[in-house]
This record gives sequence, C-alpha cells and structure tokens, in this order.
Amino acid sequence: MMDSEEVRSSAEREFRRLKLLADRALVQIDDGEFFHTIDPESNSIGVLVKHLAGNMASRWRNLLTEDGEKPNRDRDGEFVIRPEDTRDTLMSAWEEGWAILFETVSALTPTQMTDGKAAIRGERLSVTEALHRQLLHYGYHVGQIVFLAKHLRGARWQVLSIPRGQSRLFNEEPSAYLQPRSTDTP
Repeated sequence: MMDSEEVRSSAEREFRRLKLLADRALVQIDDGEFFHTIDPESNSIGVLVKHLAGNMASRWRNLLTEDGEKPNRDRDGEFVIRPEDTRDTLMSAWEEGWAILFETVSALTPTQMTDGKAAIRGERLSVTEALHRQLLHYGYHVGQIVFLAKHLRGARWQVLSIPRGQSRLFNEEPSAYLQPRSTDTP
C-alpha cells in the first residue's frame, strides 16, 4: 500500500509525463496546425491548450481553501479562439497553468494528503481523489492533442514512443528509446 508521499510523488510524476508528452507533440506542429479544426464540432489543439491552461489555473490555485471552479473562470470562453489568442499567449498560459499545478502538488504535505479536502464545483473530494480526477481529465485532453498533432503532421510526425514494428528492439535495448529527442523541451 502506498503512503501519502508516494501517492503525491507518483501523481506529480504522471503530471510531468503528461506535460512532456503534450509538449513533444506541440513542438512538432506549426501555427496553422495549432489552430486547425478537423470539423466544425472539433476542438483545435489551441482550444485544448487554452482549456487545460484555464482548468489548471482554476483547479490548482488555493486547492485546499477554495473551490476549484473559480468564479472568475470563463470555461465556455476556453473553447473559443479570439483574436488576442495567439499561439504565444496560449502557450504562456499553458506554462503558467502547469507551473501552478506543479507548485501546488509538490508542496502538499503528508497531512494534507491524508486529511485535506478539495472542492470541485461544490463536490468535496479527498486530495488523492482530486489528483486522480485531474490526471484522468488531463490525460484525456493530452491524448487528443497528440492524436490531432499526429493526424495533422502525417508522414512528418516524429513518434513519441516506440515506433511501429520496433517493440522487440525496445525490449532488447530500452535505453535507446529513453534518450532525449530533438522534440523534447528542456
């Protein structure tokens, strides 16, 4: 059974893995692909970045003392690209959201992990439940970002994990796949 620090550090590690996966997809696309929608009902990668940034800023700021759905959050507006929403401004918000998340999660104490409560839209959750809920939510959207980036890049896509047909090679020499790639961000 994992103790509270193991749960916290495991969640933080998985959040970092999600961010790295998304970042490695995001650096592969150009500005047109960043804002491209594949159909009228789909979100662009830019919208997904904007939504996740808004969610992280709302959920993780004052996690234990305020509801994660802040009154000043414009969730519906996160799904609309406005003229002021450039790739640079959205990526800045993305980095800020992740910074808030990592600062909050890394600062959680064992007592906060075991006894703390977080609220999301009025629902009281244990801190562990809140971590799991957000890991699931972010994993869902990071998967969308990767799918869309891969779709839009086509043959120019640089694989983020084990390339097709190379599982045996990976099993024989896994360290070869753990080296940083040109698409990794510092």
